[in-house]
Amino acid sequence: MAHAINRYKADLRDYRFLLFEQFGLSDLLGTAPYEDWDEETVIAVIDEMYRFACDVTGPLNRNGDEQGCRIEDGRVITPDGFPAAWKKLYEAGWKSLTIAEEWGGQGAPRTLGVCAEELLSGSNTSFAMYPGLTVGAAELIEEFGTDRQRKIYLERMFGGTWSGTMCLTEAEAGSDVGAATTSARKLEDGRYAITGGKVFISAGDSDVAENVIHLALARIEGAMAGTKGLSLFIVPRVRVGDDGKLAEDNDVKVVGIEHKMGINGSATCQLAFGEDGGCIGELVGTAEHQGMRQMFQMMNMARIGVGLQGLAVASSAYLNALAYAKERKQGSSIKEWKNPEAPRVAIIEHPNVRQDLLDMKARVEGIRALIVKLAMHQDRFEVRTGKDDERAAYHEGQVDLLTPLVKAYSSDQSFLICAKAISVYGGAGYLKDHPVEQYCRDSKIFSIYEGTNAIQSLDLVGRKLGQGGGKNTQAFLGDIQKFITTHADDAEFGPSIASLKKAHEAVGGTTMQFLGWFQGGQMQHIPLASERFLSMMSELAVGWLLLEQAVIARDALKHVSDTHPDRHFYQGKISAARYFAVNALPFVVANARSIAAADESAIDIANEAFAPE
Repeated sequence: MAHAINRYKADLRDYRFLLFEQFGLSDLLGTAPYEDWDEETVIAVIDEMYRFACDVTGPLNRNGDEQGCRIEDGRVITPDGFPAAWKKLYEAGWKSLTIAEEWGGQGAPRTLGVCAEELLSGSNTSFAMYPGLTVGAAELIEEFGTDRQRKIYLERMFGGTWSGTMCLTEAEAGSDVGAATTSARKLEDGRYAITGGKVFISAGDSDVAENVIHLALARIEGAMAGTKGLSLFIVPRVRVGDDGKLAEDNDVKVVGIEHKMGINGSATCQLAFGEDGGCIGELVGTAEHQGMRQMFQMMNMARIGVGLQGLAVASSAYLNALAYAKERKQGSSIKEWKNPEAPRVAIIEHPNVRQDLLDMKARVEGIRALIVKLAMHQDRFEVRTGKDDERAAYHEGQVDLLTPLVKAYSSDQSFLICAKAISVYGGAGYLKDHPVEQYCRDSKIFSIYEGTNAIQSLDLVGRKLGQGGGKNTQAFLGDIQKFITTHADDAEFGPSIASLKKAHEAVGGTTMQFLGWFQGGQMQHIPLASERFLSMMSELAVGWLLLEQAVIARDALKHVSDTHPDRHFYQGKISAARYFAVNALPFVVANARSIAAADESAIDIANEAFAPE
């Protein structure tokens, strides 16, 4: 196989810091439902998953990009090595980590699951999409399906015998899911004849598993228009008997594979259901017209997954750029700027390169902290449910609030970080000789699929800020306020905490600005400002978590010798937090001022004024 070389890099020390020093996973290990897990096992899983990523999926990344997918005899053929990697992935149990033991899983904490998923996605984003969507589809059936559906589908999907997809988008409807025209006609046996087409279906078909289980939105004949009239159907590529055995073809055709900018190893398919009148589906569960409510579970998990994809690719881009900067010699030190005979130095010695690297480091590590924090809220919700319902509700509310931040901010930053990594390489970064140009191409889709980031921002402002009467937002801002109050007089971090305080006040003030616009019916201001506000809120969260890390690192340094490798690790945490406080948090305040100005230039300009025809 051509180009079978691993270029993926990860910082495993950062995982240990997040799990055990910042977010206290040890407090949950050994406690139901995580009673079978301990710190040593968690660390071992991360180490082994990284080895798998470097040995199995990482070497397939470039070949998958160059080879892409193709259609043969109506089926998608994935890049060389993908089917074998799929088999190894499931034999090793890497996709069953967080799955319930009832369905053959290991019942691990979500925090460990996101670390493992970052390693898989970072090593080969395209490949990771096939099992990622499969798990999401199976979890949806687990939540909403009947006992019969769970019995037939779950072990086979969680175990990798069958794969899964989510089928929402249609060519004419696009993001306006409620305009979907795929139809469902009820049959005498209670099943439905499905007719219609879907586009942009990630991992829509493949040769990695023996069957593909599509979860497809369709409108039952006579149902109301819009999203409220949609129902969700299980539509296998090959029909399945009640005993789980495969039967005849189900009239689901792959019409084409999209030719894309990146993630070429993932088959983004156009699918036709029922072209020959033979496509049969069954409702997920028993209730009609619940499609969007059901699909939102998978969509929300997918949005967190996209945030993980963004982080994973950005992190490897940063670490590859860092390694290159340490090796590549060019130019002399700025300290020798008057000396024409000064020796060449590694480019990491140049201040502008160092600043770029620190910027990438701060954003990558801050985003990872945000994602792990969200996962920790999920784990604490599981532990508290039925024991402390008030705290469980708090953790559940934080998951809801942070999801659009994780999806949008991570994916936006991923593309920017990858572009900056290319700049660190200079012209070499633009070549396929190095991995960062592929990372940049692959990362662009993250801000678009699973709801564009504009949609994420509208979800944040229009739904999440006011959820529970604003209780979740108040709790989020309250957590940050407690940190600010506790450390306001810190002799070492006082100026950074002051910067965080200003950003906190800016986010709080802009939240009230949105409330005023909603109450005053000034709805035109909302979409003009929502994306900037999501960035503001995300950078407030990242700034807070980085400074929390810095405080932990400062205290840890008191117990670390000058020669211990952790000394540099902790010093890096402090530098990253200070850098972000000085160079990123002031933009939160500046964006608040811009939003408050309520500029309507984009609305006022005539269509013809954008450019002459």
